[in-house]
Amino acid sequence: VPKVMGFIGGTADRPAPITEREADAILNRVREGVDKPRPKVLFEPGEMVRVIDGPFNDFNGVVEEVNYDKSRLRVAVLIFGRSTPVELEFHQVEKS
Repeated sequence: VPKVMGFIGGTADRPAPITEREADAILNRVREGVDKPRPKVLFEPGEMVRVIDGPFNDFNGVVEEVNYDKSRLRVAVLIFGRSTPVELEFHQVEKS
């Protein structure tokens, strides 16, 4: 089967089928982000962070907003002497 890495049930040559209801339940959980891992580091508005990945790598900034549902931050980064808000993912920053 293309784009399939493996099967949960059955054997490699005879995978176990699931019902339409089971498939819908799995897809709904994925869409809702129920099983999304929570970040190990908590961020708070006003704290200093350093960008460690992406085009703003090695810039420092101040957290303005935290979105835990999307694992994203809005960080005010000083670019050419001006504070500029940038959207970053949690893995792109570390606490200073």
